[in-house]
Amino acid sequence: MSRLHLLSAAVLAIAATGVQASSFVVTTDTIVRALDASSNATSKISSSFHDDKIVLAARDDAASFVASQGEIRGVKLEGAFQHIREIAPGLQASDAQLAQAILAI
Repeated sequence: MSRLHLLSAAVLAIAATGVQASSFVVTTDTIVRALDASSNATSKISSSFHDDKIVLAARDDAASFVASQGEIRGVKLEGAFQHIREIAPGLQASDAQLAQAILAI
């Protein structure tokens, strides 16, 4: 191979490595931001409803929901979801985040 070909191959390899590294950083940053948003939502929910009887009554159902990865949806938990969303309509939290927040109370 000529020096030009070797040099071109080396430049391409270095460029590809840089792209992979920056892609990894972007992916990692995105995951960290998502986890932080989830954690913030969970802490806001749990601190707001720590003395709410409807929410507290749903703790066992929330534990079943989380343990079953959303397969088991108890009546008390469904009522708590509805109650929370009525009280905080602007809250952007998934059912899984709500269930985890209920468990954190």
